[in-house]
Amino acid sequence: MTVAAAFAGMRRVVPVVFRAGCPDCRGSFELTAGALRLAIGATSKTTFYSFTCPDCGAAVRKPAGERIVELLTGGGVRTLRLHPTV
Repeated sequence: MTVAAAFAGMRRVVPVVFRAGCPDCRGSFELTAGALRLAIGATSKTTFYSFTCPDCGAAVRKPAGERIVELLTGGGVRTLRLHPTV
């Protein structure tokens, strides 16, 4: 089977985008999974996602509850698991 034959029935893949907002400049925009980072800690206070605002360049960090974690991981956002120190 050729590569062309293997992909013949596939449709175009649309990248996942996430709506986000910047608390500094109040900008509202869409970001791809590659523009976001997710950190999962031991508690809700240490679980967050972050990105750089495309409008003003601010580093933004927001808390991520269970539903946000589910959406971001399902959408291909790179995830860092934070391990508690002993």
